[in-house]
Formats: sequence, structure tokens, C-alpha cells
Amino acid sequence: MSSASPEPASKRATLSVIIVALVVLLCLPTVIVIATSFTAGEIVAFPPQGLSLRWYRALANQPEMIAALGRSLVVAALATAIMLPAGTLAAIGLARFARRTRAVLDLYFLLPFTIPVVVAGLSLMILFGEAGLLGKLWPVSLAIAATNLPFMTGAVTASLSSLDPDLEAAAANCGASPARVFWTVTLPAVTPGMITGSLLSFVIAFNEFVVSLFLVDKQTETLPVALYTSIRSIVTPDLAAVSVVYIALSVIAVLVVDRLVGLDLFLRSR
Repeated sequence: MSSASPEPASKRATLSVIIVALVVLLCLPTVIVIATSFTAGEIVAFPPQGLSLRWYRALANQPEMIAALGRSLVVAALATAIMLPAGTLAAIGLARFARRTRAVLDLYFLLPFTIPVVVAGLSLMILFGEAGLLGKLWPVSLAIAATNLPFMTGAVTASLSSLDPDLEAAAANCGASPARVFWTVTLPAVTPGMITGSLLSFVIAFNEFVVSLFLVDKQTETLPVALYTSIRSIVTPDLAAVSVVYIALSVIAVLVVDRLVGLDLFLRSR
């Protein structure tokens, strides 16, 4: 008995060291970017050459970046508006099928994850180019919605798992029409998943780069593409400041999810 106790303790210690190392490895780039954005120097350097907000103030004097930010917000909002009803109805519809049929359809809805994003972006560029739709923002939103729809269906499916089917049957037995059952029983039950999926979809669409790179031009550049175009010539601390804005938006989204529905539902949707 006494000889077996050091082994679990050593395993826990080893696991703790690995976890701490992974956390540090994941967080260190973010910490470096945040610190670099406050540098008072002219170049990207860590540790920063003094502390200043000059590069955040410089963002206000870059109309191209501000315009790209506005386009990214529009694209993200449109993509979320597409994914919200499509993903919700798809998840509810999948729950009505038999187990084998549902398993096949689940695999079908996961197809966007099996196709490399570069291939999807190139294919959509050819498709929209043949249709004469390149150079507009809404096709970009449609493409992002198509490639990221499983996130919304997954979030709503997680909410549906806590819905007792007997509640819908009881409402129907009381004389409620299918539409009334949907609006009064099913929809309220999946609302947390809809909120989680919408926030997740918005953040993903806002940060989408690869698909957007194939579908935008100079007049419709989104912020990720504008950043990529900028760093191809020179990397300046103002780009780090933009990255911090991205980080802040992601943190705000996580806090909103935790406040509204809790992070446990968000994690189950993954």
C-alpha cells in the first residue's frame, strides 16, 4: 500500500507540469502581443521600449483599417443572421430522425470541417466568380456561414439534449398546434444554444481569414485580410494594437456567453 502511493503522486506532478507548460505556451504569444502594442518605440520589440498608447491613438488615423473593421462587422452580422435560423432548424430537424438516419445526417453537416479551408475558399471563389458576385460583401457572409454552420447546429443540439420530448407531446395532447408547440416549448428550450451559437458564429465570422482572402478585393477587404496585406510590407506596433482589439472582442464574447447561458453549454457545443 505504501509503495503504491508515490506513483500516483508523481503522475499528478508530471501532469501538473505538462498542463502548466501548455498554458504558458498558449498564453505567452498573447501576452507578447499585448505588451508590444503598448510600446513607445517605432518597431515591434519585446520587451517594449517604454509604455505608451500612441499606437492605439494611431488607429484612429487609419481610415482604411476603420473601414475594414466596419466591413468585418457587417460580414459577421450577416453570416450570423444566416446561420442562426439555418442551424437552429437543422438541429431541430435532426432530432426528429431515427438514430441511424440522424448519424448519417450529422456526418453530412460536418462535411465543411472535412474539406480544407483553402479548397473551400478556392471553390467558392470560382462559383461566385462565374455568377458575377465577387466584389460584394454578402457572398462573403454566405460563404462563411456555409463553412461554419456546424458550430451553430452543435450549440443548438447541446440545448436540445436537455429538452424532454414528453413536454412537446404533452403540449400537443392539450390541443396545441405544431406551430404553437414550436414557439412555446421547443424554441424556449433551445434559446440558450441559439445565443451561444450566435456569439460563437459572430466571433468566427469576424475573424475569418482564409475564405475571405479568396472572395474580397481592395474595396471589400475585411480586417483580417487588411492586416495580412499590411504585414506583407512592414510589421508595426499598430498591428499589435489591432490584434489586442481582436483579443478584447473575444474576451467580451466569452463573458457574454458566461453571463447569459453559462460556459458549460458553450463547451458542450464544441
